[in-house]
Amino acid sequence: MIIYYTARAIFDESIDEGPGWNGYIAWTGMTHLTEVVSLDDLLNKPLVEPDYGNAEDWTHVVTQGHYITGLFTTLDYVLKKVKPIDRFNLLAVVIEPTEACKDVTIEDFEFIGYDLQEKDFGVSSLTNCDGFDEPYSPIDINQFGLLNEFEKAYSIKKRLLTNNPEHPHADANVMAIWRHKKVGRAVI
Repeated sequence: MIIYYTARAIFDESIDEGPGWNGYIAWTGMTHLTEVVSLDDLLNKPLVEPDYGNAEDWTHVVTQGHYITGLFTTLDYVLKKVKPIDRFNLLAVVIEPTEACKDVTIEDFEFIGYDLQEKDFGVSSLTNCDGFDEPYSPIDINQFGLLNEFEKAYSIKKRLLTNNPEHPHADANVMAIWRHKKVGRAVI
């Protein structure tokens, strides 16, 4: 498995701008969520912006095909580039893992679940889409807006596309996510 890294903004009850957390919970009906920890660019905004004109930065940017994933090759690069804020999600990520990840240890990180992120790496198919012939229910989603089980993530991924072949967010990548236990965890 190749591990990549990113830093993302917090999306929880502390967010009141726009529709905010309460509007989001009303829209999704997922009242059991305590926070969304996703790779969704709209819910968990990226906090690392490389200088795309700098050849050195391109050595850290992870691409898949012609898509820029929002992930980076090293933790040091992300920590150097992250905007200085107290609370954020420092994440380790595996794209399309080939084995269950809940017992995979990454020093100082804890495994929190699997996201399904559309092929262009912008939107979470689990937490920021509607209009699907639902291949899952809210009870499949954990308190972070992720799936706990490896097999279920791949099963839902398959059913999502099979049941919704024309939906733009149905063709998704399974993304295993670990969150750093200390960095970005300041309590407000």
